[in-house]
Amino acid sequence: MSGHRQSKKRRYVAWAVAGAAVVAGAGIAAQASMAATTWPAQRTYTGRAFDTCAAPSLTAMKAWRTDGFYGAAAVYVGGKNRGCAQPNLTASWVKSVSTVGWKLIPLYVGAQPPCQSGSNSEKLTAANAASLGKTDADDAVAKASALGMKAGSPIYLDMEAYDTTNTSCNNAVLTYVRAFDKELRVKTYRAGYYGFTSSSAKAIANATDKTDLPGNLWYALWDKQNTTTADWPFGASQYTGHSRAHQYMVNSKETRGGYTITVDRDAWDAPVAITG
Repeated sequence: MSGHRQSKKRRYVAWAVAGAAVVAGAGIAAQASMAATTWPAQRTYTGRAFDTCAAPSLTAMKAWRTDGFYGAAAVYVGGKNRGCAQPNLTASWVKSVSTVGWKLIPLYVGAQPPCQSGSNSEKLTAANAASLGKTDADDAVAKASALGMKAGSPIYLDMEAYDTTNTSCNNAVLTYVRAFDKELRVKTYRAGYYGFTSSSAKAIANATDKTDLPGNLWYALWDKQNTTTADWPFGASQYTGHSRAHQYMVNSKETRGGYTITVDRDAWDAPVAITG
């Protein structure tokens, strides 16, 4: 996300290069590997959400909740490529913000593509994509569970922009994502995915083989439209039934209840964490 794992400038450059989750919906129904498991009822939120690099203080979250503009917040639960320290993000914080009405969106910054520009703490390769996807999913579940985000919650895998025309790179990413998602479902967590409409999200939505791909898609398209339908860039029948989210604005400096935070804005109609 902008300013979270990469600078705004770098994200725009990467995007340009790549371009030259109530009741389980259709996104869940598509996940055949889930069929044999008795799943907790999906918790869905529909409305505005925000994401920001470091989870705000409890005091700030309480203040921001008073005006009701946002109802959900994304939090970076883990991943070696997570961009910020999270001193506020504890099980106690999760319990407290949930009590005052916040819905939470777990986000995990896992391994990034081998063809992605810049350095990363963890990059996948064709050779390790499957094993690393499973290992990272185990870590993501452990981190989310430790925060009080229960089985049945989604975990959204953050995949930044990359050159999807690089076939070997794209195939390695899809292998990693499939392994990550398959392991999430083994652990009874729902699979979500954050990516760019011009690259990383496009690769998932347009993949011919849908096996073990995420059932919930959070797409980055910075058109300032608070919608998950009007600008949906993929097939109309894809990710229906509360399975879409849209990051529509980035680096928005906002003051609410006396606390100023720079956030990205999201239109949300998808699963959120099961807490409490």
